[in-house]
Amino acid sequence: TYTTDTKSREENKKTIESLYNLSVDIKKIRRLKEWVLLQDVAYVKEVAGILQEMGADEPAVASILERCPEAILHTPAEVNSQRTLWQLVCQNENQLIKLIEQFPESFFTTEHHENQKANILFFQELGLKNNIITRFLTSAPTIFYNSVEKNKNVIEELQRNYLSLGGSDANMKIWILKLLSQNPFILLNSSTAIQENLEFLQKNDFTDHEVLQLLSKLKGFIFQLTPTTMQKSMLFSKNIFKCSDQELKQLVLKCPALLYYSVPILEERLEGLLKEGISIAQIRETPMVLELTTQIVQYRIKKLSALGYDIKSGTLESLNGTKKDFEVSYGKIQSKKERPIFNPVAPLNIED
Repeated sequence: TYTTDTKSREENKKTIESLYNLSVDIKKIRRLKEWVLLQDVAYVKEVAGILQEMGADEPAVASILERCPEAILHTPAEVNSQRTLWQLVCQNENQLIKLIEQFPESFFTTEHHENQKANILFFQELGLKNNIITRFLTSAPTIFYNSVEKNKNVIEELQRNYLSLGGSDANMKIWILKLLSQNPFILLNSSTAIQENLEFLQKNDFTDHEVLQLLSKLKGFIFQLTPTTMQKSMLFSKNIFKCSDQELKQLVLKCPALLYYSVPILEERLEGLLKEGISIAQIRETPMVLELTTQIVQYRIKKLSALGYDIKSGTLESLNGTKKDFEVSYGKIQSKKERPIFNPVAPLNIED
């Protein structure tokens, strides 16, 4: 129980001295979270001791306390409770201390301890592997602040929708686990929002099978959208590509980004492509290119141009995909260019 509204505006000398002895950069804390240094009670030595017990060396302890100074305001009992909790999903203390070094703020959020514990056990029962749960704890900690009932309700709503869209009982568990692994933030949505988005797609003539396909392709991001934003993005694409409703539907299935990205983002990316001399017809043929930022597109076009590949007259397929996909395409074009015109092992014609 600490407050940012401090009564005495003087730094706690004992806190400063303890941090100094641990080689912590106090100037950094003053600059970022000075209020921590003004608290009457702090547990610098105790928290540092627990971290050292777990295997953190002096530079690691200093780094953790610089990045998350409020750690020193937690009682040793609170810190040890978090330690026990995170050990439920960590292989050993070595892995645990590495996670704390990378994500100190996630570890030292102790206010939702009971919810965190209940959710960890719920995710384990659901079948999520411990390495996935540790990833959630560090990169999506807010889903653990929900009550376990709220998270259960969202999962049940997803399961109901999956079955009503024609998904099979046999595949449902795998589908849910995959969806959660790809985007744990779906748990922050309400059941109503999920329902509204699915109904919007059905009203726009997407069949149940196609809606299911979109859910998988969008990795759950569809649940962070609203019918209004999806409507605007679809209308923008329809006007740009001058296509019918049916053609638009096929484009969205091919490239769900047309549904997911807002109009300003789509406009900016489209403009970037047109500036490079790429035509609307080419983009319509390969809409997935809109999934890439303008900077990535410019970089890839530059690299391909250096090989003499003219993107304006060719297909955009070579621009597409992840960094790895692009490197494979680039490698193929490069080796084709470097291949000798004659076959050096072919027998020579004596008359020549």
